[in-house]
Parts: sequence; C-alpha cells; structure tokens
Amino acid sequence: MKTQQYLLKDFGSFFKRHKIATLDQLQKALGNPKERTVFRKLKSLHYLSSYSHRGMYYTLQSIAEFNADGLWSHRAVWFSRFGSLLDTAKAFIEHSEAGYSAVELQEALHVETKHCLLKLVRAGQVLREKSQGCYVYFCSEPEKYPSQVKAREQRKHKPLATMLVANPDLAEEEAKAVVLLFLGALDERQRRLFAGLESLKLGYGGDSYIADLFGMDPHTVAHGRLELEKGDWDTSRLRAKGGGRKLVEKKLLKS
Repeated sequence: MKTQQYLLKDFGSFFKRHKIATLDQLQKALGNPKERTVFRKLKSLHYLSSYSHRGMYYTLQSIAEFNADGLWSHRAVWFSRFGSLLDTAKAFIEHSEAGYSAVELQEALHVETKHCLLKLVRAGQVLREKSQGCYVYFCSEPEKYPSQVKAREQRKHKPLATMLVANPDLAEEEAKAVVLLFLGALDERQRRLFAGLESLKLGYGGDSYIADLFGMDPHTVAHGRLELEKGDWDTSRLRAKGGGRKLVEKKLLKS
C-alpha cells in the first residue's frame, strides 16, 4: 500500500513540474515500472491523451486549462476535452454553424485532419458535400445538417469586403476583377499579406474563401493572416528596393 501511495505521489509531482509526458518519460522518471502499472496509476489520477502527436503525450485533467473551444496546448502538444482527434473533429463539426472544410478544421485544431475526416465519413458520423471546389463536412444529424448547408451556401455570396466598402455599387464580379488586377501588381509577400488581411475581415472560414476567390493556396492565405496577427512583418520590406517616387534634384532659380 505504501509503495502504491508513493508512486501516486511521484506521478502527481512529476506532472506538476512537467505538465505533459510520454510513456517512456514517465517510466524513466519513476524507476521503470511496467506499462500496465503506469496506466493503472494514470487512470486513478484521471489522465488525458493528446490528440496531436498520435496520442503519445499524457497529462492530468487537473492540469489542462481548456480554452472556450475545449482545447489546451503545452509545448505545441494539443489536448481536447472531447478526447481523441476523431472525437474532437466530430464535436467541432457538430457544433459549427456551417460545417468545416479540411483546411478550416486544420486551422482550428492545429493538426492535419484529412485522414480523420475520411474515417468519420466512412463511419457515417459526418456527411460530406462539395462546395466551391473543396469538400465541406457537416453534422450527420437530420435536424442540424440542413441549417449548416444553408449557412455554407450563404457564404458563397458574401461580397468582397474591401472593394464593396470602397464602392458599394460595384457588382461582385467587377470587384473581383479589380482586386485581381491589383494583386497582379504586388509581389509574392505583398499578395500574401493582402490576402491575409481580407481573411481577417471575413473571420471564420476566411482563409478558404479568399483562397478560392484569389486563386491562391489556403495555406498561403493562412500564413499571411498569421503574420498580421502576430505582427511578424517588417514595413520597411513592403516596398521593393528602388520602388516609389524617384528623387528629383531641385534646381535653384537664376537671379
């Protein structure tokens, strides 16, 4: 009994110091007990497995500080109050307003989601429809599915923010043509930042919407958005070297 109590105390102390650990790290820190012993003690302390890193990391429910979405991370390892990646992806889709594309869900969960989405579709736990050239995943519940599809359809017709604010009389296709002409005058980094700005204006789902509208990769749009959110950009580099108005030497008036 004393040995069991001592081992439980060691587990608690270890997690208070390190927050998360792999099975190998736990065994080495606690004198190499058997895997079965480690999991028995973890269970008694109400442990959680990470949904990232193939579930290799563990923490305790008392340590995880979940955000409003039910997620918590430490050292880029992600945990969910919903459980595994499959359970978390399903919960996010079920609670969403307009479903999720794979790119949108990857942004939300911070991990690659294509394989788990395919598993959920094959198991009949979510439904999949094609929208604007990519698959969107919806709740399989009959009472929720139609409202999600309707909300997603409405997003297709959401006008381009910048151009329609500047000129509300412009038709959507005209606005798109003008913006694409403007994009053609920018370099790669400037295009990425501009696309990221438009995505920020649109909010949820903005990366995939702007990527489709501008003919860009959604990851490029997301990169630009993250740069702006973090302030990770240098204004001195936005203008190309030698760009801007040329210096003109002033001539003195002859008397």
